[in-house]
Amino acid sequence: MSWFESFVLGLVQGLTEFLPISSSAHLRLTAAFAGWHDPGAAFTAISQIGTEAAVLIYFRKDIARILSAWFRSLTDRSMRGDHDAQMGWLVIVGSIPIGVLGITLKDQIEGPFRDLRLIATTLIVMGIVLGIADRLAARDESGGKHRVVKERKTLKDLGVRDGLIFGFCQAMALIPGVSRSGATISGGLLMGYTRESAARYSFLLAIPAVLASGAYELKDVGEGHISWGPTIFATLVAFFVGYAVIAWFMKFITTKSFMPFVIYRILLGIFLFILIWAGVLSPHAGESAG
Repeated sequence: MSWFESFVLGLVQGLTEFLPISSSAHLRLTAAFAGWHDPGAAFTAISQIGTEAAVLIYFRKDIARILSAWFRSLTDRSMRGDHDAQMGWLVIVGSIPIGVLGITLKDQIEGPFRDLRLIATTLIVMGIVLGIADRLAARDESGGKHRVVKERKTLKDLGVRDGLIFGFCQAMALIPGVSRSGATISGGLLMGYTRESAARYSFLLAIPAVLASGAYELKDVGEGHISWGPTIFATLVAFFVGYAVIAWFMKFITTKSFMPFVIYRILLGIFLFILIWAGVLSPHAGESAG
């Protein structure tokens, strides 16, 4: 991997990680369109450490408060009813599905799941799901001629059941094209949570999963065409770009709909199918060399 490739892929990772459009799919597609080697699951996982570092800094006050309350709750029974302490446990509970499935499906994640036809399918299907979830949220928030405004849930209403559902939604993102934020936010909206609450928990929930996955994949750096220098460079680029994107996105979702992302996902999926059907792009582009 050249330094230019690592810069472009780091830029793509930072731009797409927090948006509901799938960063892993865009890394795969960027390489395929450019005629580069598939960066692979290991590069994707490690570069995501950069964007998760952006989450750690952006939500540093929330994270510090949650960690403090959680550690105190281990020895102080009176703290176990504290919302922040409960959030610590709920992040752990919600991380179980992706941890188990990530290990179980490792071979599929690094192989069949990277087929461009599957990515095109998940882009379209999850785009439709996100669109439905967004419309339901908009209807609750605006009410209507024959409906009253329905109050949506916040993170104070989050329990073990919903935490696990969020976790299973996050685990779907093991398939490129699904999108970690897209799946968890869609799940949250369908369960009745506000956009801001669903996004906030989605980002917090991703921290242990992404950091653990990135650390696990470090052993594969240096194999094939992936080397330490470009990988670290891409991770740094992803961090700086990702921080700017997350700051923008958290403001965007307070007043805007997810429909632009829904339309983009569906059009990109259709365009990808057309290129594959026309023989312009191979479903396995870059894999043999990657």
